[in-house]
Amino acid sequence: MKKLYITILFGVTVLTGCSNFDEDINTTTNDPSQASGMQLISQAELWLPGLSSSPQGEFMAQYLAETQYVGLSLYPQQSTSFYSWYQGPLADLQAVLNADDLTANEGPIENQLAVAKILKAYYFWNITDRWGDVPYSEALQGVDDFTPAYDTQESIYTDLFAELKEASDMMVSGNLSNDIVYDGDMGKWERFANTIRMIMALRLSEVNPATAEAEFNNAVNDGVFISNDDNLFFQHLADANNQNYWYDQVENDNREWWALTESLVSVMKPLDDPRLPIYGNPARDSDEYVGLLFGEEDNIGTEEYSLLGDAIYAQDAPVYLLTYAQVQFAMAEASERGWITGDTETYYNQAIESSIEQWTGSTEEVTDFMAQSEVAFDPANAMEQIATQRWVHLYMFGYEAWAEWRRTGLPDIMVKPNGVNVPTRLAYPDNEAFNNETNYTDAVQRQFGGEDSIYGTLWWDK
Repeated sequence: MKKLYITILFGVTVLTGCSNFDEDINTTTNDPSQASGMQLISQAELWLPGLSSSPQGEFMAQYLAETQYVGLSLYPQQSTSFYSWYQGPLADLQAVLNADDLTANEGPIENQLAVAKILKAYYFWNITDRWGDVPYSEALQGVDDFTPAYDTQESIYTDLFAELKEASDMMVSGNLSNDIVYDGDMGKWERFANTIRMIMALRLSEVNPATAEAEFNNAVNDGVFISNDDNLFFQHLADANNQNYWYDQVENDNREWWALTESLVSVMKPLDDPRLPIYGNPARDSDEYVGLLFGEEDNIGTEEYSLLGDAIYAQDAPVYLLTYAQVQFAMAEASERGWITGDTETYYNQAIESSIEQWTGSTEEVTDFMAQSEVAFDPANAMEQIATQRWVHLYMFGYEAWAEWRRTGLPDIMVKPNGVNVPTRLAYPDNEAFNNETNYTDAVQRQFGGEDSIYGTLWWDK
């Protein structure tokens, strides 16, 4: 009888939620009901590798070729959703920017807001460079606006330049805690913001060179990356809860679906490029580096081609997003365009050295590699060399390499599988034609004459 009484009492206590006791008993300090500013920022940072880790991005830049489902790499007309970026990291960052109860427990409030602005700008830059005009100024309003207008890409760029500058200017002394990217180092965050502005400015080289030159110099003068220590990268962990996307695909699911392309291997192998052993493994049947023709559909065997390198799909592999080598390649191009003073060759050489150091952890082989005639700087072929080496460097961030290729048309090595050209944008989500019909239709008509095609031309892509 005593046992039955205890059981009933326990049930009543659970059902009433301890309502007859001090309410503090129901407060769990280790499980807060409201996220702090830095918790939201860190949650947004967890989305960063998703900007890069995508087979579709690698197909766009033709770094990887499909061995199993080749049709996926033949550029079929299909929609690609951007909803998760709005619902995930952008919503978290907007919550920080809208908050009226931030505390300085994790660092100065001004710096929390600055980092939120920078990350928000970085995500939107990636989004607009993939889709074109997108919801921006009216986005992230929650229940107040389910059908935001699409801002023009030009206006988005203009605002992002201003937002990034404002973020840098609002920073104060004092670092942040719980920052999983730069460990709260505000100097690195400031250089990151300026480096985004720099690469964004270069993106305008063909559509508005005057603005591009001015914004480029403003960013450089404000201070961009100064070494590989400033690189923006996401460090995965040897833990299933925070592991590399490619590890999950290759190791866990045993998918040998991706080989290095013939184009990539043909550029790197003849030069004994020290990055190649990182990028891929030798073919198992020959112990040589062998690339697969992009879009090849016949007689594909995984034994005879070079698959993803062990270091690329390692569980704790880093994902590089914005790097010092990109800064140096940008400086080389800007010098060649006459935007800045300085020696193009010096910037070019430093870019390659930084790239090799980033990927291999050493500069031991740099001198021999760069002494080769195909690599040594040639003023008559400067733009082609810069673009080619930048493309090699941007391996595994296919979307960024694709953007540079769309802007310059270089390197001119892209193949046309079944005669199909490389797309010039991503098509909007199918649901937008229903969920946001008027604004979607206006955007498609304004940019592409009414057809939401993967071959529409973005504003800066001239």
